[in-house]
Amino acid sequence: MKAIVCRQHGLPDVLALEDVPSPRAGPGQIVVGVKAAGTGFADILMVQGKHQLKPQCPFTPGMELAGVVTEVGPGITDYKPGDRVCAYLRHGGAFAEEVAVTVNYTVAHLPENVDMVAAAAFPMTYGTSFHALKDRGLLKSGETVLVLGASGGVGIAAVQLAKIMGARVIACASTAEKLAVCRRYGADEVINYETENLREAIRRLTDDKGVDVVCDQIGGKYAEAALRGMAWNGRYCVVGFASGSIPQIPLNLVLLKGCAITGVAIGANALRDPTDYRAHLLQMLEWIDSGRLEPAVTATYPLAATANALNDLMQRKVQGKAVIVV
Repeated sequence: MKAIVCRQHGLPDVLALEDVPSPRAGPGQIVVGVKAAGTGFADILMVQGKHQLKPQCPFTPGMELAGVVTEVGPGITDYKPGDRVCAYLRHGGAFAEEVAVTVNYTVAHLPENVDMVAAAAFPMTYGTSFHALKDRGLLKSGETVLVLGASGGVGIAAVQLAKIMGARVIACASTAEKLAVCRRYGADEVINYETENLREAIRRLTDDKGVDVVCDQIGGKYAEAALRGMAWNGRYCVVGFASGSIPQIPLNLVLLKGCAITGVAIGANALRDPTDYRAHLLQMLEWIDSGRLEPAVTATYPLAATANALNDLMQRKVQGKAVIVV
């Protein structure tokens, strides 16, 4: 079979499409014929050797997939060949024609009318934003959410999910084109933080009350302004640092705002609280099946062009989610 292989850490161009042995299903495993695989910044970090999880080279990256079961191993009773599934693979492996998947809380059956490409876009990306908003941000209906880096995969997911949860959403991005995408996926207000003063724009859009929840997946220079724009008892969710810069936060602001800064680690949460992760996965599948949620796939690439997809992510050329179609 064909698979994307990382033989040394570096930029995405180190990846190569190779012929590798087809996997077999061991005890507690299924083999999935991959139809589509989601991409994200976690894949880029893993290829660079900068992710908290560091699989030994050579390895195949890719942490989200949708496909069809082709083989089941000993002990498997809930799945059979031909079943449509999606999965979150914490240690990668999805950028391939086939992958052996351990059946656990991160694997789920797909409803028949859920598209494979859409299904590949959500297990980790939308799972991250749902965990941020629901578990860490404690979002309530009627509250206001500020999303930094709102046009990316995790950002658009936060916009969509916050709207489903009844929030007012302020989306922040760096260009008019990106903000138009945010509007299309439900943002109530938008801020161009390259041309506007972020703190002043937050004050204007909230009548000086501030925002209740911040979802920040980019870090960098806008974090402090967003923190200064928080309401009393606000919750600042640290999702990631896609800008490449980890901000230094003046902790006196936390005291003055009576707010909380909380970390969002979807992989660790799924491992430590699998029941919680699975409940989120099934809830989002229900929303997709019913038409309430449509994963924002804005670009697709063939398996051989996986390095191009990750390079486009790095260069901020993709709004929403990029998916590898196998």
